[in-house]
Amino acid sequence: MEIRTAQKDDFEGYLGLAAQVEDWFGPMVDDPGFHQAVTEHIGRSTALVATAGGPDLLGGLLFGPSHPAHHLHWLVVSGQARGRGVGKALMADAMSRFVRSGPATIEVVTFGPDHPGAVTSGARVFYERLGFTPAEATEPGPEGGSRQIYRMTVA
Repeated sequence: MEIRTAQKDDFEGYLGLAAQVEDWFGPMVDDPGFHQAVTEHIGRSTALVATAGGPDLLGGLLFGPSHPAHHLHWLVVSGQARGRGVGKALMADAMSRFVRSGPATIEVVTFGPDHPGAVTSGARVFYERLGFTPAEATEPGPEGGSRQIYRMTVA
């Protein structure tokens, strides 16, 4: 597996990943706002991808490196690659690239505890294993499901 900075030709791969999780996160593939966010992150070199050497993406990440409060804007691992360390590798690479000194925090908005995707996706457990802790609730997602902020402190 290779983790690298996303390039313009990875845009379609991001849409492919987004299509796999729209039932949990709401519409993204046809959303101009999502297209703009991916394009801007690629242009700023704050978009990462995981590949197995071919054109298909195993995962993708959009990161907001604004010290001291960093934001993980989006992290998706393809269905066939889940549970194989892709998400963990993307996060490790993002932290080494973008979180250069502490103290700092990293925040991510994920499913609330009552959201159907909370268990199915494994997102909450994934973030907790990385050292994130549940924080305050936040606005519901576009599909109407609950959301919660997870936060990690970096020394």
